[in-house]
Amino acid sequence: MMIYPIVMYGDAVLRKRATDLEKGSDLTQLVADMYETMYEANGIGLAAPQIGKSIRLFIVDGTTLDDEPTLKDFKKVFVNPQVVDEYGEEWAFEEGCLSIPNIREEVWRKETVRIKYFDEKWNAFEEEFDGMKARIIQHEYDHIEGKLFTDYLSPLKKRMLKGKLTNISKGDVDTEYRIAAPLKK
Repeated sequence: MMIYPIVMYGDAVLRKRATDLEKGSDLTQLVADMYETMYEANGIGLAAPQIGKSIRLFIVDGTTLDDEPTLKDFKKVFVNPQVVDEYGEEWAFEEGCLSIPNIREEVWRKETVRIKYFDEKWNAFEEEFDGMKARIIQHEYDHIEGKLFTDYLSPLKKRMLKGKLTNISKGDVDTEYRIAAPLKK
């Protein structure tokens, strides 16, 4: 098992559109390491760019959220995912991100997402998720598209967070987990 440091806000890997994995590649170890890394950081989702790998892979596990019964069996691996559609009412929820520690902000997202993806054994799926499941998927999917939840905030909110975000990119932030900060001296 390997626990990776989490890449912090400001690192270029978080802004790149990740590349597809070669179909059939063995992902067993990487997926196991990603789960280990995510659990170590108390996350419910982790995308490969967050451990410095610009590949289209993310994992989710909402089973730890006791107050969300809809997530009790929501543990999945998404390989080379493609969002087919997003629809329904937009709703707000306070999101956070392991790459942007200690900042939580309200983000509006569509209620339902339809997504095509492979699991780690290269079985193909096309499924629809809604509510919290959709939100977790949309958040992680953004990571492999080079987007962060802060991109959805108003210009004013972004300005108000600028100092905190700069500190995060310098590694000047308290976390319970190992981090890799782009501007750390």
